[in-house]
Amino acid sequence: MKSKEIRQHFLAFFNQKQHDIVDSAPIVVKNDPTLMFTNAGMNQFKDYFLGNKTAENPRVVDTQKCLRVSGKHNDLEEVGVDTYHHTMFEMLGNWSFGDYFKEDAIAWAWELLTEVYQIPKDRLYITIFEGHAPENLEKDSEAGNFWKKWIAEDRIIEASKKDNFWEMGDTGPCGPCSEIHVDVRSDEERAKVDGKSLVNQDHPEVIEIWNLVFIQFNRKSDGSLEPLPDKHVDTGMGFERLSMVLQGKKSSYDTDVFAPIIDKITQITGVPYTRTDEKKDIAIRVIADHVRAITFTIVDGQLPSNNGAGYVIRRILRRAVRYAYSFLNYQQPIVHQLIPILVKQFDGIFPGIKESSELVQRVVIEEEKSFLRTLDAGLKRFKNIENKVKADGKSIIDGATAFELYDTYGFPLDLTQLIASEAALEIDHEGFKAAMKEQQDRARAAGKIDSGDWHSVHQTESHSQFVGYDHLEADARVVKYREVKQKKKTYYQIVLDITPFYAESGGQVGDIGYLAFGEEKISVKDTKKENELFLHFVNKLPKDIEAPVKAVVNAKKRKLTANNHTATHLLHAALRNVLGDHVHQKGSYVDDNYLRFDFSHFAKVSPEELAKIEAEMNAKVRANIPLEVLSGIPIDEAKAMGAQALFGEKYGDTVRVVIFDRNYSIELCGGTHVNATGELGLCKIVTETSIAAGVRRIEVLSGEKAYEHVEKTYQMVDAMKTLFKNPTKLLEQVQQLAEENPKLRKEIERMQMEKAGVIKNKLKGEAIDINGIQFIGKRLQVANADMVKKIAYDLRKEVPNLFLILGAEINSKAHLTLMFDDELTQAKALNAGKMIRTLARNIKGGGGGQAFYASAGGKNPQGIDQAINEAKQLAEGL
Repeated sequence: MKSKEIRQHFLAFFNQKQHDIVDSAPIVVKNDPTLMFTNAGMNQFKDYFLGNKTAENPRVVDTQKCLRVSGKHNDLEEVGVDTYHHTMFEMLGNWSFGDYFKEDAIAWAWELLTEVYQIPKDRLYITIFEGHAPENLEKDSEAGNFWKKWIAEDRIIEASKKDNFWEMGDTGPCGPCSEIHVDVRSDEERAKVDGKSLVNQDHPEVIEIWNLVFIQFNRKSDGSLEPLPDKHVDTGMGFERLSMVLQGKKSSYDTDVFAPIIDKITQITGVPYTRTDEKKDIAIRVIADHVRAITFTIVDGQLPSNNGAGYVIRRILRRAVRYAYSFLNYQQPIVHQLIPILVKQFDGIFPGIKESSELVQRVVIEEEKSFLRTLDAGLKRFKNIENKVKADGKSIIDGATAFELYDTYGFPLDLTQLIASEAALEIDHEGFKAAMKEQQDRARAAGKIDSGDWHSVHQTESHSQFVGYDHLEADARVVKYREVKQKKKTYYQIVLDITPFYAESGGQVGDIGYLAFGEEKISVKDTKKENELFLHFVNKLPKDIEAPVKAVVNAKKRKLTANNHTATHLLHAALRNVLGDHVHQKGSYVDDNYLRFDFSHFAKVSPEELAKIEAEMNAKVRANIPLEVLSGIPIDEAKAMGAQALFGEKYGDTVRVVIFDRNYSIELCGGTHVNATGELGLCKIVTETSIAAGVRRIEVLSGEKAYEHVEKTYQMVDAMKTLFKNPTKLLEQVQQLAEENPKLRKEIERMQMEKAGVIKNKLKGEAIDINGIQFIGKRLQVANADMVKKIAYDLRKEVPNLFLILGAEINSKAHLTLMFDDELTQAKALNAGKMIRTLARNIKGGGGGQAFYASAGGKNPQGIDQAINEAKQLAEGL
């Protein structure tokens, strides 16, 4: 059975059992501060489990793109080494939100595996939760009894809390789970060793295939458990593992999910995938796996970068490149060449991959080229390390140095070990681990957020009902609150039943303002969204948390932010009109000061194009186009209207559409906007830059900020007019000056060098013989330090046994230069770097340098002559 059929059979099976088929959520998480990436199928449904939202259909089924490379779920270092771990994988899942529970979940799982997929029943084993006495958790006999209807009791295994009790995190919904394991060994091996004894023993051919989680408890911050009012089912089956089983393979890399990619890798590199050459086979698996993670994260809007999720993607990409570099001897960009294979595989399954393929390839190839340059620099650094270690008579590279190669140059330990062994050196593995742990501990401490339990205040029908599109004030009640500790600071998050505060999302920052509890006002410092809850950030709680609340938004900040959000829509439309329909939004930031817009485009936007874009935006401002909003319309209807959607965003069945002229700008958007474009007054583009291959960034000011920018520019022009005595052709005069300036600079430099030659010759005649040492000490009148340096080096070439001290006042600062002849330096064991620090005290400064040459600067030019005299005394004492 081909993998596409396997996926389709799963979705169709549960769809026939009244499950809605829903799209995968983006692999990059947007509105959940506890997650960087979607690492499980349940992530997009957390609000249903937490009771923050009610599902339209309590039964859904999907295939979810997941990534496990950071935090608790970190499979990265195992990927490629074994034959079944992956960074990016698909999680097939069926879900019940307060509807069916254990009996139906177990019956349907058995039906699908044994009747639809026709997995032999004698190859399946079941695990159930054995109980946990310290928490008074009983064995999940209920699940065990349901399983007995379908499978022999001796194939049901009781397992520990570690393996069979699922938890969302340190707090939150949790419950016992029941795993289905399959034995794919040959009949001969099964006859020798009972598969039951290999369950949960990390055997590569006796593996978990499906996990049925029965969510029935809530874990509180004190560790205690409380029953949930509604019980849920959360199941997850690894698509790649299922394909391996159904296609009769021993490794998921041998299935048709990975085979086309591996074939392309072997074609590009000329290295066969033998399954016997361990290092080369691992390298091929690493590359085949990583290209999937890289591609889907970029498609979903996350570009490689130096922090956060972007840094994780950069690490994955670099890991693939260095495996090709080190073990396949392929020292060119490779990952980008594999992306068309993925496009062919997943087009029609996950939206956006075909449309984004050109952008993804451009981003990836630039990242690869950059890292290959870094690898070359790292190899040079390793050579220096090797020379130093051997010069010290050692044979071990210390752990801190090995970690430097990892952290700075992307050299994992195995690569450093490989290069070291070729140089007859060893690595301090324990020291490396210690350095790694130290960095990880620092990162955890810096990012740790300790959230307390929610404290309920009022039971209300609604949580976070947003009324801020129409009102900036609202009467509300506190639903719940919690204390949060981060970086030694304590603050609180308050949830209201009704709120006018916009929560940060879609690139727009959250509102600020205050909550009035009677006469007491509590400042709201920020508003963010955690799943579907609007969290109001405050530094303290009111005296009476149960009192009625008047929630008041800072109107000026909201208005300026709305200006910039509307300007973002006008900019997007203008970009597509001027540059072409290939332009797609890749990110944005909107606050009360400016807007930042990232978009796909493969060349610098020319000044002429920028002028057209800005002119078009301001034409739409002058047209005073009224805002039109369509709320709650079906997403298919919105797309049929031509509404622009953002790749990497998860939209519901119904959406909000923001329109400024149906023939101009139609976008899916939850942000706040002006009532008509004329309120913006003016839009001004201030910067255009590149942030990644194929991705440009434009920054724009609107309204008051745009006016202030233009006013400052006019003031600068007026100042220049005054400076040039009000010429009729200011621009021509500035251009003439710009052309003449380099020529004049070169002429001045030539004259200074000539003067330096004259000074040098004069100083040669002023040398004083002090016990065979040719001492020259002089305060010079020169324009810059380069002249002094040239004079010193020229004298060193021409005067034997030279001891030179020169002083100068340059830009009201004192400058000293000290120079020795090589023979004198060695004979008298002189060190100019040390001596200059002593002499610099006279000018109230400091300096340093080499044994034969040093310089110093200071703030006391009056001390130059004293420094020269002191240097002469030192020469006399030699």
